[in-house]
Amino acid sequence: MTNEFLAFAPISAAPAEVSPADPARALLDEMMARVGVDGLAAALGDAGLLAQVDQHAAAVRDALHHAGREVDAEGLASYAKSIVAAAQRMGRPVPQPGRAYVSGTAWLAAEWHLMRLVAVCMIAESTGLL
Repeated sequence: MTNEFLAFAPISAAPAEVSPADPARALLDEMMARVGVDGLAAALGDAGLLAQVDQHAAAVRDALHHAGREVDAEGLASYAKSIVAAAQRMGRPVPQPGRAYVSGTAWLAAEWHLMRLVAVCMIAESTGLL
């Protein structure tokens, strides 16, 4: 279930010393490095996992729509920041780059927040934002 209020969490997952020209795309790139590459690679090898990621992507789009946000870099980055912030509050941090699950079996059992972030990465990749 999606909480439409999470789309506005004011927490940055990007390192403070980084000042990119486009902070939203930088954050999406970071999420791709943390969970997107491994999650999407696993999903492409497992039809069931790909279906789950696709369902999460539909929920992300719905949440952005209901929050009055566009499915663009800023909207996706805001949503991703809210998921990261909620996960951190629950003691479930997002893995560092190269530390995410690699097998489809592990991703099938992944926690909700990781699947949502993979879905954000899938949307960003499919719309040419990354």
